[in-house]
Amino acid sequence: MIAKTSPSSSQTEDLVNDLRDTVIPNAVKGSGLTVYVGGQTAGYIDLAEKIGAKLPLMIAIVVLLSFIVLMLAFHSAVIPIKAAVMNLLSVGAAYGIVTFVFQEGHGIGLVGLPHSIPIVSYAPLLMFAILFGLSMDYEVFLVSQIQERFHATGDAGEAVVEGLASTGRVITSAALVMVFVFSSFVLNGDPVVKEFGVGLAVAIALDATVVRCLLVPSVMEVLGRRSWWLPGFLDRALPVVNVEGTGVFDDEVEAPAPAILS
Repeated sequence: MIAKTSPSSSQTEDLVNDLRDTVIPNAVKGSGLTVYVGGQTAGYIDLAEKIGAKLPLMIAIVVLLSFIVLMLAFHSAVIPIKAAVMNLLSVGAAYGIVTFVFQEGHGIGLVGLPHSIPIVSYAPLLMFAILFGLSMDYEVFLVSQIQERFHATGDAGEAVVEGLASTGRVITSAALVMVFVFSSFVLNGDPVVKEFGVGLAVAIALDATVVRCLLVPSVMEVLGRRSWWLPGFLDRALPVVNVEGTGVFDDEVEAPAPAILS
């Protein structure tokens, strides 16, 4: 049987599922035969099932590793949890906008497609990896400046204000470059490339403005000094890691000036 609809059509996907679940099992019942359904659509369905089964595990591993790294960098148990939640918000925004535009077809004509299309199976996996990395970069840059001000002044609220003031423009400018880069993907004729372009551009724009310059400072302002809480035994056990190189020369003793003989 050959489908009359396109490989990316939902009708073709329904046909493959119907063949596998109903038609073929009924046709070969009791015969001992094994029948396979091939083709591009069947391959994408199988790939989607495998990726979908592993995606939660991959997300959990990435979040756990980022938690450990951030806890080492900032000596805080709260900062890594907050960072993971904020980064997942950006990833969720990307998934939502791609589903809204490409799968449900809202504004699909604006990206140069005549009708809605299914989201390719590997798009969520790759988008998560890219967005989580970029979001973590912005997070470390912002929080490291806040931490530096907090150690210098001891005032958590003032540290948030000064840290945001010194990094806000840099984060926004860097994100703006990435937004333009990913937006240019929409000009490509490949629908998959368009999915990545729209999802990544919108997610980075939201991450750099709403998440990184509004939600993160607001949460840290509300938490105050509790943002830097870490159990005492962990604080003593963890090594000191200087993200921005601060404190590298704190323990060095200034060498005395050489004596000048007259």
